[in-house]
Amino acid sequence: MKIRRPVQAGSFYARTAESLKEQIAECFHHKLGPGKTPTVRKGPRSIIGLVCPHAGYMYSGPVAAHSYYHLAIDGQPDTVVILGPNHTGGGSGLAAATEGVWRTPLGDAQIDEATAHDILRKSEIIDADDSAHMHEHSIEVQLPFLQYLYGAAFKFVPISFLMQDLTSCCEVGQAVGDALEGKNAVIIASTDMTHYAPHERASEQDRKALSALEHLDEETFYSTVENYRITACGYGPVVALVTAAKTLGAQHGQLLCYKTSGDVTGDYSAVVGYASVAITR
Repeated sequence: MKIRRPVQAGSFYARTAESLKEQIAECFHHKLGPGKTPTVRKGPRSIIGLVCPHAGYMYSGPVAAHSYYHLAIDGQPDTVVILGPNHTGGGSGLAAATEGVWRTPLGDAQIDEATAHDILRKSEIIDADDSAHMHEHSIEVQLPFLQYLYGAAFKFVPISFLMQDLTSCCEVGQAVGDALEGKNAVIIASTDMTHYAPHERASEQDRKALSALEHLDEETFYSTVENYRITACGYGPVVALVTAAKTLGAQHGQLLCYKTSGDVTGDYSAVVGYASVAITR
């Protein structure tokens, strides 16, 4: 069995299981977080997709906790497709891992092999390629939150985006949406927003792009990122998420939380923007 071992434990998030659980609980209870730990509910689910940041938990964890709080009270998905940018430049332009487990301090997360292969069958541009994921953090950092909520009672499919042109991302989104039809699944797009701009400028331009997400308009989101030169690292995964979500019947987008690193550190001179967004039926 293939095992992808964690590369960010002890860096982006805590190294041991106990300290990681405490760190995630602190994200939920943080003054910038939702304020309490959620209880996972059962029953029909309405959330199709989420946007989550992926910086170190000390910076973006409280904002990410808003997405996971809403996911928990929405219910328990069986499959999670996680779309993330490829910061390292390694591997294929669009790459899915299709077998094995990803290990974190909270245990092993099993890849949904059937769904992964179904997505690949429905797309001509996604490759099965583990090398794109070897050192990448954008997908890895989502797993401990999911494990904190659901333990081992979910499987996932990771897809890494080095290519982030509009056409390719829409094609990936269509394939994901088609593969998830009729399944109890959620899609997570992992991205941070503006990088290293003054707080006011970052907030103003990020909210222009996030407004397009609330209207489920992936083309306007993409053009806003381009026109305002917004340095969001995972804009392609977000486009794919919206495309897939609309295929699956999405009706609403809701900005759950937007903050910058300045809200955490108090240094507003050069910040990174973090957003949580829910897309629902």
